[in-house]
Amino acid sequence: MREPEADAGDGRRFAVDRMMGRLARWLRVLGHDVAYGPHLVGRTLVACARREDRLLLTRDTHLLRDPHLPPHVFITSDDFRAQLREVAAAVPLGGRALLRRCLECNRLLEEVPRERARDRVPPFVWATNERFLTCPSCGRLYWPATHYAHMRQELTTLGLLPESATS
Repeated sequence: MREPEADAGDGRRFAVDRMMGRLARWLRVLGHDVAYGPHLVGRTLVACARREDRLLLTRDTHLLRDPHLPPHVFITSDDFRAQLREVAAAVPLGGRALLRRCLECNRLLEEVPRERARDRVPPFVWATNERFLTCPSCGRLYWPATHYAHMRQELTTLGLLPESATS
């Protein structure tokens, strides 16, 4: 398993159990470093949180029996919106640039010259976007489109972005 690169800024690093994939994805949307995957379960998840100094987010009641559990938040809801609110009540989530991490593999995104994106996006996307980001690990390409505006609106509705951030 690859060690994640140091997080730029003072953002919180999370280890999220496999029961909360949507939560992990939305924390990445918010710019946070999130260890998540099918391999992170039980003791493996706890070891990851401890080794990488991550806040453990879990719904696994069996883990709560461990008196030496690293810092954690037990998530009670199965709805990702409520889960985000639970995490936000425990630790600050805002104030970070959105979409600075790959939503799939968690790596920091890098700016890619517009010309290099030309053959990788539909013609309309090419014609209407000036900025493209890529994941140096999985190669996924990102650009600000309507889904970006929808994410910002969702986060504003949840109280995780200021109202002025949607304009």
